[in-house]
Amino acid sequence: MLKQLKNFFTDPAKRIFYLSELGFYRHMDDRKYLEKLYRANFGKELNLEDPQTFNEKLQWLKLYDRKPIYTTMVDKYAVKKYVADKIGEEYIIPTLGVWDKFDDIDFDALPEQFVLKCTHDSGGLAICRDKNTFDIGAARKKINRCLKRNYYWLCREWPYKDVPPRIIAEKYMVDESGYELKDYKFFCFNGRVDYVEVDFNRQIEHKLNPYDLNWNPLNFCDKSKNDYSANIKKPDRLDDMVKAAELLSEDMKFLRVDMYSIGSAFYVGELTLFPGSGFIDFRPEQVDCILGDKLDLD
Repeated sequence: MLKQLKNFFTDPAKRIFYLSELGFYRHMDDRKYLEKLYRANFGKELNLEDPQTFNEKLQWLKLYDRKPIYTTMVDKYAVKKYVADKIGEEYIIPTLGVWDKFDDIDFDALPEQFVLKCTHDSGGLAICRDKNTFDIGAARKKINRCLKRNYYWLCREWPYKDVPPRIIAEKYMVDESGYELKDYKFFCFNGRVDYVEVDFNRQIEHKLNPYDLNWNPLNFCDKSKNDYSANIKKPDRLDDMVKAAELLSEDMKFLRVDMYSIGSAFYVGELTLFPGSGFIDFRPEQVDCILGDKLDLD
């Protein structure tokens, strides 16, 4: 609580987030709100007339690239059919059930391990590695809290606004680590994969390593640190993963395709239109401009 109070008074961006959760800015149109939030995050004005950086261009896309299909693409349940129709059902994580309310879940019918996810937001997640020790009460509290919120209001990612809040259970899987699924995030600019970010050690100390398509390290990051000593190996089917990402991002100005690799198999986890919601604190800072040059809004 003390840390939250300190952030409220010392961090203008977090203060806007807290007040937004309480509904303080719902009267403000998307452009004015994003300008205010951008200024709070970066200490400078948001250039929407001639956006140059990656973060600026993501804000522009929020406001002016509004295809109805994007709502399907961010819905963690509906996107499964979308992906299956594009590249095939074998690349979808098996779904064990879908419910409107937490108390509708029949835990007796679920396997010993599973993952619960909210379909309409980011972060509404509960992982069960062992039903005997799974804290259903804590999961209920977290999931119900997420079900009540509309993720759109936080950073005005408009595709989330009309996603119906539901809960899905998915098959629990791990990769060769034996304890996690590394997240392979394919950054697609105008339908072409440019680089892959690997996120790992989320449950310990979140690390991320970006690589080019020849698996050379690119040595930049955000608030999470690089750790190339981890020696993340190139996925067995990297070329196929790139092809799948480019099929899913065709005719789009930008899309991040998040995948998991398990031996000779790979799966699409979700599709991300606005990484970091366009408020990524790149290290070094000039990476924001370098990636912005790759994203052609024309």
